[in-house]
Amino acid sequence: MDSLDLKGRWNVLKGKIKQQYADWTDDDLLYVEGKEEELYGRLQKKSGKTREEVQSWLRELDKD
Repeated sequence: MDSLDLKGRWNVLKGKIKQQYADWTDDDLLYVEGKEEELYGRLQKKSGKTREEVQSWLRELDKD
C-alpha cells in the first residue's frame, strides 16, 4: 500500500484496526502525511508483524 492509498483510506482502515485491536490508541494509529514510515514502524511494533505483513494486512482490511 503506497502513501497515496494510505492517505486516502486511512480513516476507514483505522476504524477497522480498532475493531480488531481495541487496546490500540489514537496515538498508535496517528497518520501524519510524509511520515508513513513512522506509522508502519508503530504498526509493526504493536502487531509483531514484519513491514511486508503489515502492508499485506492493510491491503486485506481495505478489501473488506
